[in-house]
Amino acid sequence: MNSFLLLFIGLPTLEIFLMIKIGGKIGAISTVALIFLTAIIGIYFARIQGLRALKSGMSNIYKNKLPIEEMLSGASIAIAALLLITPGFFTDFIGFLLLIPFTRKIIFSIAFKNKKNDENKTIDGEIVDKKDEL
Repeated sequence: MNSFLLLFIGLPTLEIFLMIKIGGKIGAISTVALIFLTAIIGIYFARIQGLRALKSGMSNIYKNKLPIEEMLSGASIAIAALLLITPGFFTDFIGFLLLIPFTRKIIFSIAFKNKKNDENKTIDGEIVDKKDEL
């Protein structure tokens, strides 16, 4: 099954399920208020983290370094902001995980673990010229 289709159907289903379960425990008005509150808090923290990543990236540019980590952080903060705007508890949870710098570094290390291992592989060899053998 196509992963996009699974995400397109599965994520809203999970969000609706969680809203029904949490709404049954705390009430409908509290659930809606909590969704708005997490969106507002998330956007606020995304703004702060985004500005921090931008300042760090500019600092690296002034030092003639590539701001790769800052670009990845900025992209993940943008994704986190998008997830936090989306109503639902699961997307808010994932969005808040992406906003925390510690968890963001863990996610990056897991995502790029295989890439680092591929770069360290070298093959030793020897060039043999057939003219020298005769």
